[in-house]
Amino acid sequence: MDLKVLRYFIEIIDAGGFGKASEKVHLTQPALSKALRQLEEELDLVLLERGKRGTQVKLTQAGEVVYRHGKELLAGRQRMLAELSAQRSLTAGELKLGLAPLGSAEIFAPIIAKYRQQYPQIDMHLLVRGGVEQTLAIQKGEIELATGIINLDDGYHGIRVFNDPMVVVLPKENPLTSRPILSIHDLVDEPQVMFETEYTLYQLVLTACQHAGFTPKNITRVSQADFGIALVAAGTGVMILPRSIARRYSVSGVVNIPLASDELRWELSLFWRKEQVLSFAAQAMIALVEKHLTQK
Repeated sequence: MDLKVLRYFIEIIDAGGFGKASEKVHLTQPALSKALRQLEEELDLVLLERGKRGTQVKLTQAGEVVYRHGKELLAGRQRMLAELSAQRSLTAGELKLGLAPLGSAEIFAPIIAKYRQQYPQIDMHLLVRGGVEQTLAIQKGEIELATGIINLDDGYHGIRVFNDPMVVVLPKENPLTSRPILSIHDLVDEPQVMFETEYTLYQLVLTACQHAGFTPKNITRVSQADFGIALVAAGTGVMILPRSIARRYSVSGVVNIPLASDELRWELSLFWRKEQVLSFAAQAMIALVEKHLTQK
């Protein structure tokens, strides 16, 4: 049903006739009459009782139904347009952003704070999830944007936000601390402190070890970098971490030795599905991240 024609019909009733309605909608009376006939033909119903020229128009019972529902349809259209306008101007809407547990606080906290300052009326949902959960959540549409380590050619668009070399965190008494740089293979006999399996970094480290010809043994799993480093200091094992994270949570009793950069790096991205039509709120976040990167 053409909403424009429906509006003409409602204007005829509200104006009390074709003459005044014609002036209001800037349409000739013959054109207005033709539009009404088309609406009646489409519905196969008579909507108006037509009297003598100049008399008040009167609705049929079917016309009353169309008039009442037509008012609701046109009001709904106006509400829809107003809501879309608010979203476009970022005075309404929501953003569901998934944050990787590792590194997001350091990198995204200032960006999120800036976003909240600029767009205080956007309803923001921050969901902290491991890499595997992040990917599933964005595929299901539970979140619109996500941060994490991901192959951007694999069904996703995104922005590389951070590229950090890796280090091996070792107890001070470990003989490997005398080396200026380590390779993955140097850790073949070392017990390792690693993240839980839902963390992307766990899979990256595991894959790098397997490419070096071994699978880590005596693994102690953690979900927090600071606790993992504390375990290293206590002599539980060694841990591979991004350099920035290792420095942030460093404690006495550990040493950070660079890992050969061609073997493993930590590349954090802001990403979204390629086929997804992004909300205005999400587009604003992407623009803010890009601006933040150019100002670094």
